[in-house]
Amino acid sequence: MDELGLSDASVAIIRAGQSPSGAYIASPAFSQYGYAWLRDGSFCALAMQAAGETGSAERFHRWALRAIGPQVARADAIAADLAAGREVPPARMLPTRYRLDGTEESGAKQWPNFQLDGYGTWLTALWSFYGPDLPPRCAAVVRAVASYLAAAWRTPCFDYWEENAEHVHTSTLAAIAAGLRAAARMTGEGCWNDAADAVMAYLADHCVADGAFVKGTADRRVDGSLVSLAVPFGLVGLHDPRFEATVGRIRSELSSPSGGIRRYVGDDYYGGSPWVLLTAWLGWYDRLTGDDAAYQRSLVWVLDHAGPGGTLPEQVVSEPQLPAFVPQWEQRWGPVADPLLWSHAQYLLLRLGKGPLTWES
Repeated sequence: MDELGLSDASVAIIRAGQSPSGAYIASPAFSQYGYAWLRDGSFCALAMQAAGETGSAERFHRWALRAIGPQVARADAIAADLAAGREVPPARMLPTRYRLDGTEESGAKQWPNFQLDGYGTWLTALWSFYGPDLPPRCAAVVRAVASYLAAAWRTPCFDYWEENAEHVHTSTLAAIAAGLRAAARMTGEGCWNDAADAVMAYLADHCVADGAFVKGTADRRVDGSLVSLAVPFGLVGLHDPRFEATVGRIRSELSSPSGGIRRYVGDDYYGGSPWVLLTAWLGWYDRLTGDDAAYQRSLVWVLDHAGPGGTLPEQVVSEPQLPAFVPQWEQRWGPVADPLLWSHAQYLLLRLGKGPLTWES
């Protein structure tokens, strides 16, 4: 399949995966992913916006506002408790994953659902969509989410990958800082900029080792999601020496033999195989920096791993770093998610995504 064909297929797959409610399902063909993650959905909205499918992006944001709206009082209470130094258990924190109808997941089989990155990513995508023309009905929800993030950002939570709940994660802090900057611009309230500055100062002090950004405050490994610091969040420059060193580590430590990008060294989920979305994400950065050879390598890799009908999986299990874990996960949950809407979103952003967001006043 060529570039244009996969772009058309990606738009169609994301559109088909959008519920009538406006939510984007994580994957329509994987039993564990039948929910709407704020993070995944926000990247889908950014991708559909880049592809000219603005109606789809707006339906997602309207769904998110309906889902989060009932959480405003809860968010305010959590923020007040945290500001007063009172401990808030993870189960009371806001969920980052909702049912497609916008209600909160519940039940005995519920799995980890406390992540902060989704709310920051959503505020950033909302700002990208509306800019300074935020509908008045959105303001109360934006303020509540920003207040929640400003109070909770030091709280350990699950990372992008639903792991390491006891740690503070660099990619999570980046999403929070970007979300707070977006809230400042949408509301005109500078306090959220001050909060974002505090997050970034902490990140610079605690999440850099040997001149490169690392996975978290307690983890010196590199993670493929760290590309988010520059693209799309614009929190560091594309040529910031710390970021260039981070990208160098991603290429040297996380590349599979064929050039796909893995999440991190030691990952055992489906063998720690290369992820389509991370490979596309790095290629997006390469396109923006003018490294056409690296961009083309990522582009061709993604094209080569598209399935029949242009479906893109979550990861490619033919190149695991820990092969013994592939059959274990397949026995537990079946084959990898295919299609994964976030993979299609990152492919569209690889080809069509704009440069980093800018936060100058």
